[in-house]
Amino acid sequence: MIRPVQSHAELLADIQASNQRDGGFRLWWLGQSGYLLQWEGVHILLDPYLSDSLTKKYAATDKPHIRMTELVVDPAELYFVDIVTSSHNHTDHLDAETLQPLFTRKAPSLPCFVVPEVNRSFAAERAGVPETIPTGLREGQTIELCGVRFTAVLSAHEEVGPQYLGYVLRFGPWSVYHSGDTILYDGMVEALKPFSVDVALLPINGRGPERRVSGNLWGREAAWLAQQIDAKLVIPCHYEMFTFNTATTDEFMAECHSLGQPFLVLQCGEKMQQSLT
Repeated sequence: MIRPVQSHAELLADIQASNQRDGGFRLWWLGQSGYLLQWEGVHILLDPYLSDSLTKKYAATDKPHIRMTELVVDPAELYFVDIVTSSHNHTDHLDAETLQPLFTRKAPSLPCFVVPEVNRSFAAERAGVPETIPTGLREGQTIELCGVRFTAVLSAHEEVGPQYLGYVLRFGPWSVYHSGDTILYDGMVEALKPFSVDVALLPINGRGPERRVSGNLWGREAAWLAQQIDAKLVIPCHYEMFTFNTATTDEFMAECHSLGQPFLVLQCGEKMQQSLT
């Protein structure tokens, strides 16, 4: 099994030590499509999957979800998180065992919870919170939370629909795009290019009917999309979590090199830093 480069107490110590109000931001890959973004004391969890719920659910079926990477952190330890997002209702992006510890914590206030509007009731039920807690967004809508502006952009998890969103986060001079699960669709480049994305977080596990799950961008497509929207940096995700639904980064890196697209491949638990200088 793959061991994160840092996890649990070591990861938490790094997050705490990195919490500087210097205008820059930090980003940790937590596995699958999950990231922790830190900026000016604000902490945002993007699509976290921090449990073994799917491994347990499918253990006795013909589609076992065998975990490849060790759990990086217990969600209950992330009591300082200010905002949590879910891009759609699939469990690796909306996980009860991850969310409920975040929303039952003993803290002055609960985190904000950003979801697609059409998923709001379902997301509230899964997180174990009243339906008034999640903030629902529709395509093109923007909301500001903790000084961060979230704009909803359609994604296409095999099909385009309001139940699948990506989010562009704008804070200070920065713009970060988290696609959630998606394939390419007509108008996607045009929708994203005006945001002048600094960092794009894109899936690379691809798709295949033999997997019997909705698919994602292949590595070459993720590289192409990043280049087309003029992303200053692209980071791949949604791989090395389950053995039946993964990919190597080889195709992604080769296409980035071919296109001249800057990229960074993180290991689980690894930090990326962007500074103003």
